[in-house]
Amino acid sequence: MSTANGPETDQKDASAPKVRAVSGRRLLQSTSVVSGMTLLSRILGLIRDMVLARYFATSIVMDAFLVANRIPNMLRRFFAEGAFSQGFVPVLASYREQHTHAEAREFVDATAGTFAVILFIATLVGVIAAPILVAIVAPGFITGGGDFDLATMMLRFTFPYLFFVSLTAFAGGILNTYGRFAATAFSPVLLNVALIAAVYWWAPNLAEPGMALAYGVFVAGILQLLFQVPFLIRIRALPRPKWRPSHDGVRRSMRLMLPAIFGSSVAQINVLIGGIIASMLGVGKISLLYYSDRLMEFPLGLFSIALATVTLPYLARQFANDAHDEFSATIDWSMKLVLLVAVPAAIGLIILAEPLVATIFYGGNFSYDDVRMTGLALRAFAIGLIGFSFVKILAPAYFARHDTKTPVRIGLIALAVNFVISIALVWYLTSRAYEGNHAGLALATSIAALLNAWLLYRGLRKDNILRHSAGWGKLALQALAANLLMIFALEQLIRPLEWWTGTATSMDRAGWLAVSIGAAAGIYLLVLHALGLRPANLGMRPH
Repeated sequence: MSTANGPETDQKDASAPKVRAVSGRRLLQSTSVVSGMTLLSRILGLIRDMVLARYFATSIVMDAFLVANRIPNMLRRFFAEGAFSQGFVPVLASYREQHTHAEAREFVDATAGTFAVILFIATLVGVIAAPILVAIVAPGFITGGGDFDLATMMLRFTFPYLFFVSLTAFAGGILNTYGRFAATAFSPVLLNVALIAAVYWWAPNLAEPGMALAYGVFVAGILQLLFQVPFLIRIRALPRPKWRPSHDGVRRSMRLMLPAIFGSSVAQINVLIGGIIASMLGVGKISLLYYSDRLMEFPLGLFSIALATVTLPYLARQFANDAHDEFSATIDWSMKLVLLVAVPAAIGLIILAEPLVATIFYGGNFSYDDVRMTGLALRAFAIGLIGFSFVKILAPAYFARHDTKTPVRIGLIALAVNFVISIALVWYLTSRAYEGNHAGLALATSIAALLNAWLLYRGLRKDNILRHSAGWGKLALQALAANLLMIFALEQLIRPLEWWTGTATSMDRAGWLAVSIGAAAGIYLLVLHALGLRPANLGMRPH
């Protein structure tokens, strides 16, 4: 393996400083790289969802695909983003800092072989048990007609995606640890391209057009894994898989992975609970929640997940080198950026909910009522965007310190709260014959995310892991003023829903939405600048 400056030697340079200083600028540059690649992926993801919405709308076929795709995707978050990010990366960072190149290479090879075997067995079981899994995740499908059989058939092709994408995440963990973020961030683009191609060129030639989506997911998994290989070869880090479950590094990773699988994926379990309940609310409810969640995920993935992806390796290295002040400064700096980005993003989603849905999804089989119902769920999800964003940067502060038990305990609390509130809200809204009862599920998920973030934050403060730098009060007031003026501007620009779904053309909708977002963002940034906020004010300084 090599660093950005060339291959490492087998012996560490004794004269080299143990702590590698990480500047806010360097983190911001790396975050920008990931955000740039993620932006491309998210744009293609929106195009993909536009295609799905106009072709399948909120039909039984779309519900069936979302259930079939949700199962491997949920497990992907557990095994890939959850396990590797919070289990494998910190241990690999420790090997890089405190062991020789040969020992680090042996650890990577052992992890690759051991994890691949486990994944293969899990995938095989999933394919065989597809009917059982669908019944668990979407019990409402059992008596819902042909959607159960269709979802089962789709799952047999989508489940193997778990195997390929988890190994892709493993490769990405290696690349990220060595400061190579672009390739990993780009790989989701291939999934979007594969699904778009499947709808346009595969679906029209099939007796069951929806199966094209399942085939597209399968092909995308293979492409994503193969895409990582040249980049691993370039830094001389292509694993040579070996079955070594007894390897000390593998055992350390596994100990971190098992609780991390749950602790980092509470949001996904919350969404799963919502899906289970939604399957019993009628046809189309699962699709409505999906489209709204996708719009909420756009800013979350564009910035918060990108920032978390970049900061975790640095946090792990800082912890390995006992650089406690730098560790705290990294978290503090990340929180400032989330405050400045996630809050206005959430406000924008709430105010522009229907315009966003109409501009992106309206047309074809996606109707006026679909726009209205999706907008309700989007507003509810947007409330939790701030919570989701803070969880993404606060949870790694535990995982980097090899503390996976605390996030699990906190996650259990959030999960229980989500379940209780989901049942209560759906029962209440359904008993009142409210057609937007699915929005109660989104609101419950948001409340749970906010609670999760608060408990994670309180734990870091209580243990004196996080110590805030000076200027937080001033920054909060600057952000408050900028957000209030942004809200006022958006309220002046908003147009009634009938305009967005009636007289306006596609170009009219896109143009006015762009004007609204551009004006809001411009006012927000100008107010911050007028109140004295400069990029230099966000510099990361050790305490």
